[in-house]
Amino acid sequence: MKVTYFQQVPYRKLPGDFEQRYESVITTPYFDLTDSDAVAGDFRAALDELMFAARLGFDGLAVTEHGQSSYDMAPNPNLIEAALAYATEVEQIDTAIYPVGRSLGKSREPIRAAEELAMIDCMSRGRLVSGFPVGLAYDANINNGVAPAETRLRFDENLDLVLKAWAAREPFAWNGRFSQHPAVNLWPRPIQQDPLPPVWITGIGNPRTMQMTLEREFGFNYFGWFGLKVAGRRIFDRFWEQVENAGKEANPYRLGFMQTICVADTDAKAEALYAEHAEYFFRKGIGSIPMERLALPGGIDIRGVEAIMRDPSDFGIYGKMRTASFAELVEAGSVVCGSPDTVVEQLTAHAREYRIGNLHAMLQFGSMPHELAKENISLFASDVMPRLQRIWDDEGYAHHWWPERLGGTPLTSNATSIGALA
Repeated sequence: MKVTYFQQVPYRKLPGDFEQRYESVITTPYFDLTDSDAVAGDFRAALDELMFAARLGFDGLAVTEHGQSSYDMAPNPNLIEAALAYATEVEQIDTAIYPVGRSLGKSREPIRAAEELAMIDCMSRGRLVSGFPVGLAYDANINNGVAPAETRLRFDENLDLVLKAWAAREPFAWNGRFSQHPAVNLWPRPIQQDPLPPVWITGIGNPRTMQMTLEREFGFNYFGWFGLKVAGRRIFDRFWEQVENAGKEANPYRLGFMQTICVADTDAKAEALYAEHAEYFFRKGIGSIPMERLALPGGIDIRGVEAIMRDPSDFGIYGKMRTASFAELVEAGSVVCGSPDTVVEQLTAHAREYRIGNLHAMLQFGSMPHELAKENISLFASDVMPRLQRIWDDEGYAHHWWPERLGGTPLTSNATSIGALA
């Protein structure tokens, strides 16, 4: 199993009554609630935590993108990942540089996204793993003014353009619905060429998204905030059923999963140390986004709507997050918490049951202070991660969605990625 360190940049000092007075996106008054020194400190802490994890041997450094959001103040993960690419290369740390999100469903500058990622691959000498989420509705449609019905269409076109811009041997013209370019000729191009940098798509369980990742041999990521024990079975069964229907190998490395994790010497100590910070994150962060901001009409294609209408359990405990207690979050599987043995037992069981080959470990969340985050990262790295990394070692699977420089065995042709565009 590949284990990445997963980082957001939350504002860690929101008031106690935040979730009663505000929502975490769109209308939250910035100047009323923030201190500039605290904001600067949160960015410094996030970068320090990422480098701390790199030095402890994590397989990758994953950073997400969220615009105009108090629970994640990183609107462009490539800025952070570029700093990490340089720093890890200088320190000779062979870890994947993994921007999980460059949201192409909202982007009006797909060439800029392609250039940034190509630059990161060059700076890291071929260690880029590239994530492309479609984009959350509040960010794409409200923050960025993209019509909901255009989000998926814009994503599809922009992804094709990025991949062709990476791979094309000669300059080319692009005449798309959403962008037109008389000449596309990136400088630089990614070091990873045949194949291109691994591509991962993060989704919420839309069958169309899953099918697309299989057709184009991309990896598929699912985030466990909605509660693995509540929604996981539905999502992962759907994914592996599509793998079987497509005649693909049930290779666990094609699936990634993000889990919020807290580790201490004992189960009781873990709860005492981390409960308030987990409640902060879910109540004041992801859980305080109203459903009408998260899923706007027109933003999900018909197959996704059909899946939700059949059973809204895809969203797990989402509707309860704003008031959820720590015990409820653990019971739902939104958080895995305990001693190293407890955490290993639970994560191993999940990995085996759902065939998860890549774990994104979220070890700083909400209001967790920097020193406590480092304790969590350190104990996870020493007492949990080595046992997780052995999962799947004896099964004979090749990891086709990981950079060759870092031990992956990528598919040998770009044709699976750029399809008919070549």
